[in-house]
Amino acid sequence: MKYESQKVALAYFAVALGLFAIQVLGGLLAGFVYVQPNFLSELLPFNIIRMLHTNSLIVWLLLGFFGAAYFLIPEESEREIHSTKLAYLQLAILVLGTLGVVVTYVFNLFEGNWLLGKEGREFIEQPKWVKVGIVVAALIFLYNVTMTVLKGKKTAITNILLLGLWGLALLFLFSFYNPSNLALDKQYWWYIVHLWVEGVWELIMASILAYLMLKLTGVDREVVEKWLYVIVAAALFSGILGTGHHYYWIGTPSYWQWIGSIFSSLEVIPFFAMMAFAFVMVWKGRRDHPNKAALLWSLGCATLAFFGAGVWGFLHTLHGVNFYTHGTQITAAHGHLAFFGAYVSLNLAIISYAMPILRGRDPYNQVLNMASFWLMSGGMAFMTFVLTFAGTVQTHLQRVNGDYFMDVQDQLALFYWMRFGSGVAVVLGALLFIYSVAVPRREVIASGETAEVPAE
Repeated sequence: MKYESQKVALAYFAVALGLFAIQVLGGLLAGFVYVQPNFLSELLPFNIIRMLHTNSLIVWLLLGFFGAAYFLIPEESEREIHSTKLAYLQLAILVLGTLGVVVTYVFNLFEGNWLLGKEGREFIEQPKWVKVGIVVAALIFLYNVTMTVLKGKKTAITNILLLGLWGLALLFLFSFYNPSNLALDKQYWWYIVHLWVEGVWELIMASILAYLMLKLTGVDREVVEKWLYVIVAAALFSGILGTGHHYYWIGTPSYWQWIGSIFSSLEVIPFFAMMAFAFVMVWKGRRDHPNKAALLWSLGCATLAFFGAGVWGFLHTLHGVNFYTHGTQITAAHGHLAFFGAYVSLNLAIISYAMPILRGRDPYNQVLNMASFWLMSGGMAFMTFVLTFAGTVQTHLQRVNGDYFMDVQDQLALFYWMRFGSGVAVVLGALLFIYSVAVPRREVIASGETAEVPAE
């Protein structure tokens, strides 16, 4: 570890992995409720389980991004983090807010209270006081990393990363605006949900992936930066107006159907470019880096993101197709593989790379780490195919034949059982990953000069 302040990232990664475990266990529980609807229905209703599953996903990904920034920015800027005390204060605020959200959701506290109670807006259900805490933590973070970069060396990686992180924080401010008009509410709601995951988060993804390729392959920085600028330009060009594919059926003017269809079709390009970038960098690389697990996660991130966000997104993004498929299990298939490929795998890649450095050891438990990659990726790929088939059947029965929603759900039970089975594989893979990076193997003494043994 080159800079002492990089140790801040260790705390962020530890909390993120704890929430990762909660998130996948919550997803597994939700999958079981799909096939056994009355399970825990009085103690923990499905809507609460789903909120915990999706909210813990968002929070642990953000913590991973923050940790990645605190790890890579000192190296890129060639100076210590501006203030480690502020970094730990930011983490404490986020942990307190997370605990407050969990308690509020599970025990249904302060129902109907505009400040303390949860809101009814998917993904941003957090109470107002938690949202304020998130904004305060984000401001602390942005001040900390921006001052670090401004006082140090500036690179394309830090510039793009800061652009993505500032965009992330600013777009979250729309969560405070909740107009009474439902169509207007949804329009601004997508400013957060879409422009995060298909806008500024892509900038964060591209910059962290570029950093990993730089470290793992040894390719010249100039080459990496050229690729990075092309990817970012394509992501912003397609992603901003690509928001229109969410505006088809919410009451907005009909021209959004064409704008959304055209620009969201182009969103495949930046994800394909990221996949090509990763493999070309490895092909051109001159470095045989010992951390094979981090390299596997990096390549897996780029590949699964292309298929999950790019290919599966394109499958139902044209408005003529989306008219039938929106809100079906095809959407769930796309969402699961896209999030896992683009952002879960990205965080696991940077954690796999950084954790041995932060703990002052050579890469360890690589076989277990790589086994967790194949277990999680295989489980998620199978889940995606299962949900795609379920969504296809659902679309025909519900949207074409006009069958009732619950009657169709009964006919999808076999698919939901298979989805639950794939969820078991993902959970086992996640727990295996956490073990592999948290528990080092027994130290192996490197061979060197033979010590002299005194004669008896």
